[in-house]
Amino acid sequence: MSITAERKQALIKDNATKKDDTGSPEVQVAILSERIANLTEHFKTHVKDNHSRRGLLKLVSHRRSILDYLKKKDEARYKALIEKLNIRR
Repeated sequence: MSITAERKQALIKDNATKKDDTGSPEVQVAILSERIANLTEHFKTHVKDNHSRRGLLKLVSHRRSILDYLKKKDEARYKALIEKLNIRR
């Protein structure tokens, strides 16, 4: 369910806005999106895993709040990010 360190570093490298960037909204949303995708696959085989489902809902909520922040600060970056990560809104 969790992402590997190599995959996380690749996500950081692909979405960083500058060198050694790990905390920008783009990087945070990319990491959360990867975790959400992994949990979604998990639920295809483990339908009754309601404890993990609660965690999924928290991750989606956190990602949504970061995206709302980014939209409020810079709508062009927001639109580019949801297009790049293929997030529906």
